[in-house]
Amino acid sequence: MTASPRKSAAKGPAPDPAGAGAVPDGPPPAARGRIRRGLVWAGRAALALIGGIAALVLLFAVVNPPTTLYIASESRRLGGVDQTWVPADDMAPVLLRSAVAAEDANFCRHWGFDMAAIRLAVAEGANRGASTISQQVVKNVFLWQGRNWARKAMEGAITPMVELVWPKRRILEVYLNVAEFDEGVFGAEAAAQRYFGVPARDLTAVQAARLAAVLPDPKGRDAARPSAFVRSRSASILDGAETIRRDGRAACFERPMADASAARD
Repeated sequence: MTASPRKSAAKGPAPDPAGAGAVPDGPPPAARGRIRRGLVWAGRAALALIGGIAALVLLFAVVNPPTTLYIASESRRLGGVDQTWVPADDMAPVLLRSAVAAEDANFCRHWGFDMAAIRLAVAEGANRGASTISQQVVKNVFLWQGRNWARKAMEGAITPMVELVWPKRRILEVYLNVAEFDEGVFGAEAAAQRYFGVPARDLTAVQAARLAAVLPDPKGRDAARPSAFVRSRSASILDGAETIRRDGRAACFERPMADASAARD
């Protein structure tokens, strides 16, 4: 029997070894080069920014910041601002305690972030703030005002640097020199003179508590002509300042002999 010839299978065109007509895998080489260069420059810019901020953190540990973005902006808007820098030694000790009692009672017990306050803020919603004095200093000195994720992320990165380099007393000193107390009035010295006609070192306990009470809303509250709310808030701060003096929560920023001034305060 003669075997029938086998039919050869139909063959398509031979594959092109060069891959002609194939869809390119990824961007062309020229585009990849541009992307690579862009990433390199972005990395260099990020490193330069981090290095610059780190240098400023080190510098401002011993040198007073000449201004801040917000103070400069308000100065341009108002045609000038009232600010006189004074060291913490030239502030009444009760003013430092009042600021801590009002804004960050656990100031001496955290490393820049009050985790208990953060958890409480999350539980109670956005109406409750959880920023520590350290975070507020970072925002005021190194960053800008307003709420956005970019600023909060940078604040979260810089705050531990400040806590690592600056003593707690220095953090509080800077805070009380750049905080806004009224429209165009920055720092405790200018506020003490504006509201009470005395230097910051001569503030009484009641006056210090009233200054601390206006900090969250300096344009809406008046320490010299306090509303019922400001009076009530000042009374709470007055009690809080005494409490943290007694229980040791002021130890990280008070001078050893500062308690001797409590009777005068």
